[in-house]
Amino acid sequence: MSDEARLSEYPTGPDGTAIPRVSIVIPVYNEEAILHSAVVDLVDRLRELGWPYEILLAENGSSDRTVEDARALAARFKQIRVFSLGEPNYGKALKRGILEARGEFVVCDEIDLCDTGFYKRALELLENDTCDLVVGSKVLGGSSDERPVIRRAGTKVVNGLLRVALGFRGTDTHGLKAFRRAPLVEIARTCLVDRDLFASELVIRAERAGIRIREIPVRVLEKRPPSIHLFRRVPNVLKGVARLVWAIRIQG
Repeated sequence: MSDEARLSEYPTGPDGTAIPRVSIVIPVYNEEAILHSAVVDLVDRLRELGWPYEILLAENGSSDRTVEDARALAARFKQIRVFSLGEPNYGKALKRGILEARGEFVVCDEIDLCDTGFYKRALELLENDTCDLVVGSKVLGGSSDERPVIRRAGTKVVNGLLRVALGFRGTDTHGLKAFRRAPLVEIARTCLVDRDLFASELVIRAERAGIRIREIPVRVLEKRPPSIHLFRRVPNVLKGVARLVWAIRIQG
């Protein structure tokens, strides 16, 4: 079946284009080196999946040509939308992207991953109504985390803090996620912590609200070093954990 025939099965908007069924939210910060190639490759691979979709590039405080390159991609591909926060804040950018998403399903991805294999597996689970939130776990059995040792250790430390401080029962909160927008959007709206731990707050609040969550193993092979060095992030992460405990344990 052709791309046009598959998309004709879905509802269309006033302009005659298919209403996105899947919204892909990707925060970007100083990604000039890989943004164009990663997005063009992602658009090419999404054709095989046959969904009407949108890609939200959530730019936050870049000092290179990321904004200009993102806008050029949006001009080239009608499925791409871009907004810019003007400040480096991953969590705030991700939250705004989720709130602006129009699709029935939302995928949260990273520009150096763009894992359409995860999209396909997660959407199958969501469409079969076996869960409302799918978390791609880097530490679940069957996963393959090919990041440097110090980065893998950092993930385990943060997850351990979340389990001890907040009773988190899963294995991972940060990275790839997919969910049914309707039950999660208001949870996202109520999240109080931004930067590195917004994603953790979203998953923990969903868990505490009784949202059906399924973890699946993923392969993590980053295309470039982190845009912010791990040791520079440590103080903000520790502050974020303290704020998260206050937000959930005290404020509710």
